[in-house]
Amino acid sequence: MAVLRDGGNAFDAALAAMCVACVTEPVLASLGGGGFLMAQPAGEKPVLYDFFPQTPMNKRPAEDIDFFPITADFGPAQQEFHIGMGSMATPGMVRGIARIQKDLGSMPLPRIFEPAIDLARGGVVVNPLQAYVLGVVEVICTHNEDCRRAYGSAIIPGKPAQAGEIMAFPEMADTFEALAREGTDLFYRGDIARALIADCRARGGLLEAADLEAYRVERRRPLEVAFAGGTIFTNPPPSVGGILIAFGLELLKNGTLNGLQFGSPAHLERLARVMAGTQAARVENRLHEMAAETAASEFLRPELIDAYRRDILGRPAATRGTTHISVIDAAGNAAGVTVTNGEGATYIIPGTGVMMNNMLGEEDINPQGFHRWPRNVRLSSMMAPTIVRHADGGAQVMGSGGSNRIRTAMLQVLVNQLAFGMGPERAVNAPRIHVEGDLVSVEAGVAPAAVEALAQVYPRVERWDKINFFFGGAHCVRFDPSDGSFDGVGDPRRGGVFVTA
Repeated sequence: MAVLRDGGNAFDAALAAMCVACVTEPVLASLGGGGFLMAQPAGEKPVLYDFFPQTPMNKRPAEDIDFFPITADFGPAQQEFHIGMGSMATPGMVRGIARIQKDLGSMPLPRIFEPAIDLARGGVVVNPLQAYVLGVVEVICTHNEDCRRAYGSAIIPGKPAQAGEIMAFPEMADTFEALAREGTDLFYRGDIARALIADCRARGGLLEAADLEAYRVERRRPLEVAFAGGTIFTNPPPSVGGILIAFGLELLKNGTLNGLQFGSPAHLERLARVMAGTQAARVENRLHEMAAETAASEFLRPELIDAYRRDILGRPAATRGTTHISVIDAAGNAAGVTVTNGEGATYIIPGTGVMMNNMLGEEDINPQGFHRWPRNVRLSSMMAPTIVRHADGGAQVMGSGGSNRIRTAMLQVLVNQLAFGMGPERAVNAPRIHVEGDLVSVEAGVAPAAVEALAQVYPRVERWDKINFFFGGAHCVRFDPSDGSFDGVGDPRRGGVFVTA
């Protein structure tokens, strides 16, 4: 908001918020990670900036790398991740910030970095949600002395920072200042790169100097899908999040939702089958093996969608960390950015305050199995920053965090808005479900009759007693051309906030 008030555009504001997230949400965002920005400059076509991590050029025997499992504890649910030096992929965040600022920004990098520098040096008071997130990955935040010094509690030794404590990252502030002064070569060819590579060689990592030097930001044409009067632009292949959302929306066309009341047993049962059918199609048609250039036409071909739609309608179903920012400015520029550090590899680059990613340890983006990734390719992702354009000229930017819950969170919010006519706040705040294998997770607020209907179809139903971080964080802003007004909502599941400048 401060950047917009100072005359910056939507892209300046999104970049500044990305940098601040590295300080205020250190589990979810880091200069050692990456992400995607969906951009639509006023009057132009949308474009997707891909600065997600890249697989290394070379491998080492599995027994020679530092790579091990941990369990993230959400409370009612747990999820396994792998961490260590061998879980780190080539980071794209710093190159992404610089490329987007050069192409679309109106403010210099020192001004964009300024809020993050101030907060990193002055400190941030940990709120209850931040404390919860640190607790989910406590085993990472307390794994070694560097992690404990960065994220540890001064009140309870051996535990992550508690609500009310102050977290400051003076070394991270120095890193932002150095990047503003020296440019991105510092991170990819300079002292930071040399420290990272030396530790990888000595401590079981995979990254080499050539990986960092060769990293490039990719500009991609967004995946476009029409649904219920809106045109949706989302993350294209090689990432899978956007195409899986598009597949789910296609399944919900042609009468799939006809006559269904929102929140009814029939609605949620149908929605759960669409989620399960989308995942089944992903696996059965080997989406991860399709070439990026042809994946959309192959996976979204009408006959394949019709086959899965018939299955959903005809018979019963068979039995990570991210953060998002959405910005629209008064000139009509729109930016949606989703960034991640995974959960963090437990390795902080010495003297920088920067925790590196653990993308090679994320099961959902390594569908062929760990250590079987192809060399030197952009990793796939569930992240799907999205722009929705309406026939009346209205525009909406949205996205979500949530690892493999991103696609189901996004699908539900889009359907709530476009098919059921909800405004952003109601659409985002409505209770969600998530299907994973034979388990359906049901958020608090779903009608008991609908829960019972799901239990008739799925062997396992997991009931949550309140809304939860687990179900994603779908933050959304919208512009109404009829009166020039803006509205939106920050998802309360992830401490979201909507502000206007």
